[in-house]
Amino acid sequence: MRLRLLFVIVALLLVSVPTRAQRTQKPPLHGRHWMAITGKPLGATAGAMMLQQGGNAVDATCAMLAAVSTMWDTLGWGGETQALVYNPHTKKVIGINALGVAPTGATPELFKKQDLAYPPAYGPLAAVTPGTPGGLMVMLAEFGTLSLEEVLAPAIDLAEGYPIEAQAANAIEHEKKRIHEWPYSRQVFLTHPGEDREAPEAGEIFRQADLAATLRKLVEAEQQALAAGKSRKEAIQAAYDRFYEGDIAQELVRATQEQGGLITLDDLARWQVRIEEPVSTRYKGIDVYKLTVWTQGPALLQALNILETIDLASMGYNSVRYIHALYQAMNLAFADRDFYYGDPYVPPEEPVAGLLSKEYAQARAKEINWERNDPDVKPGDPFPFEGKTNPFRDLLDKWTAPPPPTRPTTATQDVSMARVERSFDEGFRAGTTSIVAADEEGWVVSVTPSGAWIPAVIAGRTGIGLSQRAQQFVVDAANGPFNVIEPGKHPRVTLTPSLALKDGRPYLAFAVQGGDTQDQNLLQFFLNVVEFGMTVQEATEAANITSYQMRSSFDDHRARPGRVTLNKQVPPFVISQLNRMGYETELADRTSGPINAIFFDAKHSTLWGGSSNDGEDHGIAW
Repeated sequence: MRLRLLFVIVALLLVSVPTRAQRTQKPPLHGRHWMAITGKPLGATAGAMMLQQGGNAVDATCAMLAAVSTMWDTLGWGGETQALVYNPHTKKVIGINALGVAPTGATPELFKKQDLAYPPAYGPLAAVTPGTPGGLMVMLAEFGTLSLEEVLAPAIDLAEGYPIEAQAANAIEHEKKRIHEWPYSRQVFLTHPGEDREAPEAGEIFRQADLAATLRKLVEAEQQALAAGKSRKEAIQAAYDRFYEGDIAQELVRATQEQGGLITLDDLARWQVRIEEPVSTRYKGIDVYKLTVWTQGPALLQALNILETIDLASMGYNSVRYIHALYQAMNLAFADRDFYYGDPYVPPEEPVAGLLSKEYAQARAKEINWERNDPDVKPGDPFPFEGKTNPFRDLLDKWTAPPPPTRPTTATQDVSMARVERSFDEGFRAGTTSIVAADEEGWVVSVTPSGAWIPAVIAGRTGIGLSQRAQQFVVDAANGPFNVIEPGKHPRVTLTPSLALKDGRPYLAFAVQGGDTQDQNLLQFFLNVVEFGMTVQEATEAANITSYQMRSSFDDHRARPGRVTLNKQVPPFVISQLNRMGYETELADRTSGPINAIFFDAKHSTLWGGSSNDGEDHGIAW
C-alpha cells in the first residue's frame, strides 16, 4: 500500500513539474535591439537585413512576409495576411485585415448546383481575392520607414532563383497530380516534366521569372511615383494601384477566368485592406489581443475567460484534470466559433460583446462535465448577455455535431479509410507560416499569413498563386449562419496572430501555423508561460494537446469528438485515465505547433525569442 502511494506521489510530481527542468532542443534567442522570427531561415534573414539597414519591425515583417510568400512556405503571394501591430507612439494595438473576399458569382446556389456542401478545397473556385500584396503595402506605408524597393529586394532575389528546401520541393511532388490540372502551375512548379520526379529536388535552384517580373513592376510603380514628386506613402499606393487596378490585375483576372475562376477586375478594385481595432480580454492582469470574429482568434479569448474561473496551476501541468479542463474549455469556445463567427462587415451582426463577456464565460464554465468528455457540446447563447434575442434560435436548437470522416465501404476499405483520415488530419492541421518581430523603438508585430499554398492555381504570367480560402465558408446557414458565402464577404478563417500587454507594455508576441490547431497551441503556450513559469523557448517546445472535437474549417468540415493527440512525454497512467473518461488518445513526438514568440523582459529591458522545434522556423536577434 505504501509503495503504491509512493508511486502515485512521484507520478503526480512528474506531471506537475514544468519543462523548465529540461534542456530545450533549440536555444532561446536573446536580443537587446531587435528580433525577427518566421517560418524559414532565409525569411528571417530577409527581416534581419531590413533591421540592419535601419528599418523598424514593420519593415522587417514586410520583408519576411514577401520572402516566405516567394518561398511557398505553405503560402503564396495571392493569399491573405492577418496582423497585429503595437504602435509605441500611441501605445495601442492595431489590427490589419488583409483577407480576400468571395468574388462576383460566388453564391450558395453556385455550389449547391454542383452538389457541394462547401466550396471546394482546391482549384479556381476556391479562390478569394488576393490579400497579401495589399496587406504588405498598407502596413509598410502606414507604419514602416523603408521603401517598397528595399523591402521587396530579398524576395525579388529569391524569385530569380534560390535553393529550394525539401519541405516545399516534396510538397510539389506530392501534389503534382493536382498541379497538372492548371497550365500555369505546371510551368512554375514541375521543373522536370515527364520524369519520375517532376518536382524540383531539394537544393535545386528554383526560379520564378514571372513572379520576379511582377514584384519588379511594383517597385517600378513606386519609383515612377517618387520621380514625379509623390510622397513615400503615395508612391507605395501607386504600387498598390498597379496590382489591384493596373496591368497586373488585368492579367490576374484574365488567367483566373480562363481557368474557371470568378474574380473580376471590379472585385479587385473594390477590395480594401482594413485597419481595425482588435478585441481583447484580461487574464490575471494580462491584456490579450486578437483579431475579431472574421478569424477564430476570439475563441482563445473565450477559452481564457472560461479557464480563469478554474485554478489551473494547482492541477499540475498536463495532469489528467488539467488536460480535461483544457479540452472542455476549447470544446465550448470552438462550438461558439463554429456557429457565431463570420464577417463583421456584412450582416448579420455577430454577438461579439456577449461572446467575450466574463458573465457568459462563467455560465459556459458551469456546463463542464468534470467526469467525462462531452461529445455533444453545443454553442451557447451569448445574445442575452448583450440584452438581445438570438435571431437564429431555431438553427441553434437543431445544431448537432457533424459526423466523423466518412468510412468507405469498398473492398479497399482499410486503405481508403487511411487516406480519408490522412486527408482529414492534413486539412485540420493545414500549415501556413508565422512572423513575429520587435525593435528597440518599441514596434511589435505578430502576423499569421497564409493561403495560396501548394498546390495553388497560378494566375497566368503574374506568377501569383491564388488563395484556397473560400473553402472556409459554408453554403447552408444550418452549418453556421454568420459564415454563409456571398460575393464581397470575408470567410471566417483560422489565422490568428496574438499580442499580450502587461501594465500597458508589450509582454508577449506569439503566432503559430496549423489550421484549426492554431488557437489550441497558442492557448497552451500562453498558459505555459503565465501559469507554469516556462521560458518562451520552453513554452514553444512544450507538450501540448490537440483536440479534433470542433468542426474542421477545411475540406468536408468534419469533426472527431473525443479524439486527442498527446505528447509522448505524457505518463501512461494519465493516458489510461483519459481513455476511461471517454477520450480516444493518440501519441506524437512533437505537439507544439510550430509556435514563434517574443517575450519582453521588462526587468532587464531585453528580448527573449522562442521558435518551436516542430518545423523549420528560425529567428535572428541583435
